Amino acid sequence: MRGMNRRELFMGLGSLGAAFLARRAHAAAAGTIPPAPVARVDVVKDTYFGETLGDPYRWMENDKDPEWLPFLKGQNAHARALLDAIPGRDKLLKRIQELSGDAASTRLAQRAGGKLFFEQRPVGADNFKLFVRQNGVDRVLIDPTTLSDPNGHMSLDWWEPSPDGAHVVYGLSKDGSEDSVLHVLGVADGRDLPERIANTEDANPQWLDDGSGFFYNQLTGTVDTPERYLDSQARFHRLGTDPASDPILMKRGLDANVQYERIQLPVILTFFGSEQALLTLRDVRTEFRVFIAPVADAAANRARWVPVAGFEDEITDVTCDGGSLWLLANQGHPRGRILRTELGSPAVAGATEVVPEGKVVIDSLQRAKDGLYLNMMDGGISGLRRLDLAGRVSEIALPFDGTLRALSCQASEEGALFSFTGWLTPGDIWAADAAGKVAPTGLTPKPPIDVSAYEAQRWFATARDGTRIPCTLIYRKGLKRNARTPAWISAYGSYGISAYTPAFAGRTLALIDAGFIVGYANVRGGGEYGREWHRAGQLTNKPNTWRDLIDVCEELCRDKYTAPARLAIGGRSAGGITVGRALTERPELFAAVIDGVGWSNPLRYVAEQNSFGEEPEWGAISDQAGYRALKSIDSYQHVRDRVAYPAVLLTSGVTDPRVGPFHVAKMAARLQAASSSGKPVLLRVDFDAGHGVGSTRTQQDREAADTYAFLLWQTGVTGYQPA
Repeated sequence: MRGMNRRELFMGLGSLGAAFLARRAHAAAAGTIPPAPVARVDVVKDTYFGETLGDPYRWMENDKDPEWLPFLKGQNAHARALLDAIPGRDKLLKRIQELSGDAASTRLAQRAGGKLFFEQRPVGADNFKLFVRQNGVDRVLIDPTTLSDPNGHMSLDWWEPSPDGAHVVYGLSKDGSEDSVLHVLGVADGRDLPERIANTEDANPQWLDDGSGFFYNQLTGTVDTPERYLDSQARFHRLGTDPASDPILMKRGLDANVQYERIQLPVILTFFGSEQALLTLRDVRTEFRVFIAPVADAAANRARWVPVAGFEDEITDVTCDGGSLWLLANQGHPRGRILRTELGSPAVAGATEVVPEGKVVIDSLQRAKDGLYLNMMDGGISGLRRLDLAGRVSEIALPFDGTLRALSCQASEEGALFSFTGWLTPGDIWAADAAGKVAPTGLTPKPPIDVSAYEAQRWFATARDGTRIPCTLIYRKGLKRNARTPAWISAYGSYGISAYTPAFAGRTLALIDAGFIVGYANVRGGGEYGREWHRAGQLTNKPNTWRDLIDVCEELCRDKYTAPARLAIGGRSAGGITVGRALTERPELFAAVIDGVGWSNPLRYVAEQNSFGEEPEWGAISDQAGYRALKSIDSYQHVRDRVAYPAVLLTSGVTDPRVGPFHVAKMAARLQAASSSGKPVLLRVDFDAGHGVGSTRTQQDREAADTYAFLLWQTGVTGYQPA
């Protein structure tokens, strides 16, 4: 790369970039802004199918490298100083804290043994807690806050009550690592039983009907290595026994009749009132393989597993009753249909179709005493239906366009519980009864947040190939379409997950109050329209995902909602691919980019904990077509020298088990070295957090304040420009 002298550099910058560099140089000289450390360049070259690629920051994949932590700390100190210096950030943080603190959040509620169990972060609390309601009285069972210390926090990862409501099996992890340790709690006295089981991140515990024990999955690979999620095993634990003696019921190579790959997790499912258990083999794909055997045989470690369905049948959900197996099948029916087969000789071939495929996606199912409840999805908007005992399907009317999650039914009780929320409607746990009526339970206190000044607009952008992309914009009423309003559009588009569906605006109201449009694009690769929508943004079709986002943003500019100098995009996790490739393909279209714990260098998935399990979604690097697909989505490899990139804020947590911190660290270093715009590229690091799943409210508030302040700064909003 040809060197540039200082005069050439500044002549090539816009006024904002030049002003930023001048301010930063002055502040650094005054000792107030520590400079960002320049990453060591140590190029490693790899040849894939005749093509050689260079990687200047490969050393960052080794978290034991002596320069790794100093680099992260130096980058974070530089980012921290600049973000803290943005006028208005502290006021913004205060408003965010009010919004998040005033709003309680309830993730999940389940009935068991005449009790109601629910996970909630109460008003003002920092962590989610597990409660039990019995005879109208609520009691805290698990409060991770009391288990935390000044050196880190604990998080409640998952939980499952026994059918009789006498015990709860649950997982705790430290600092957002999701590296769960399994505990069992007695509900009557609130005390833990002696047993502890480590390596239970994906435990998925399944109780016996009598509550005497449960099946679970246990990881066997070493933490922070590419082996972490390979070769896990299914085990059974009897309450009161030593976990070290828990029998291994299934692992790779144990049963010659059940062959599978290292990336697949064996999970045994039970269903209250059914004498049959199901063995499912799962990986990152939505679909899974299904085998069946008697529950008693499985618990006694003498099961002979009989195959029912393979990956090719595209089964994405199952349930059992006393005589039937119900399957949500997608093969040849990409929006899903419900099949029923007899438990005596279960098979997909010859199964009876009881709910045909329709225009709306069947997302999941749950069995209650009065029938099957079906969670529906239509372009990001949820629906609810019931298949009753007579085989009739009826629509259950929901009161507004929203998101239905955590659908929970009990085979011994009628009706369903579910979480339900809208963009401007705070979430609550709702109940549907056998008559088809729904109502909020009031389990979640309604926050004192006035939303009358805001509007949520659902619309459809047109992609370059004519596909209609559902989108939502949230803004203050009275918006003028004069191309002067700053806008922040987020997108995801992976794994068949419907990510940006209606969720209460909450913290983002602080950004909207500062003058922003906040928007979400349901780009291809998600599950908003079923399997076809997913496949249209998967593997070699992945470019549709970021080009959908680009097309949405261009349409917003044409319609004068905003303009490139005021436009920002954002994505988290796999959404980092979406925004990273939009950034590298169309840098002139955006003023700022937010890349949260994002996949930036997927060509190097072989070096991280999530590793080979991602291959069904992105492709295998050992295969030429897989390599081409991986290279196409690798933002890091698409950064080019002397390109005027927009301002970028990248975030990471050092305990992240899902996306290795090296992804955003390498991307930050590469952009800092390559960009000619002079606009800031900041790397923000949480040293006691991971992917965000287990982050506290305080951590989330601070990240939101930094993100919003950065957006307001980089889109030129008055009151947020450093003097």
